[in-house]
Amino acid sequence: MKTREALITLFAVTLLGTLAWLWFAPASLKTSPDISLLTIKGEEIQLAGLQGKPVLVTFWATTCPGCIKEIPHLIELYDELAPQGLEIIGITMDYDPPNRVLAMSNARNIPYPIALDIHANAARAFGNVRLTPTSFLIAPDGRIVYQKTGTINMTRLREDILGMLGTS
Repeated sequence: MKTREALITLFAVTLLGTLAWLWFAPASLKTSPDISLLTIKGEEIQLAGLQGKPVLVTFWATTCPGCIKEIPHLIELYDELAPQGLEIIGITMDYDPPNRVLAMSNARNIPYPIALDIHANAARAFGNVRLTPTSFLIAPDGRIVYQKTGTINMTRLREDILGMLGTS
């Protein structure tokens, strides 16, 4: 009897874990969506217009501790590799007030573009992103080659980007 109860419990836990993962994990995309983003500086970025370069798209929020912890590392990565062709775009979540986003961007001197996703169009286009940080590394040919919900392994990310830039 105990074996049967243990199997039922294991099945229930596995089922609930799978359902939670399906609910919270963004859908796996094969290619980058062709979306237009408006930055906090009023510039429009067409994602398809960045093909030919590696692009890191990271969804974040001003209230997300992991996102805030990641910002200095992203700035360092951007400062190092943007001259070689890397693009980084930070996209804020629809619930993040624009004035807070602007204040944090200025306070932390974020050099890469920050886009507001006021209507969650970008989050939907990237598979209905709900959790932050969620990041997507897009290869120069437009394929999404790395997708991560949670903080990024910066060493692996840097190596992947260097490989795309042909400088590894």
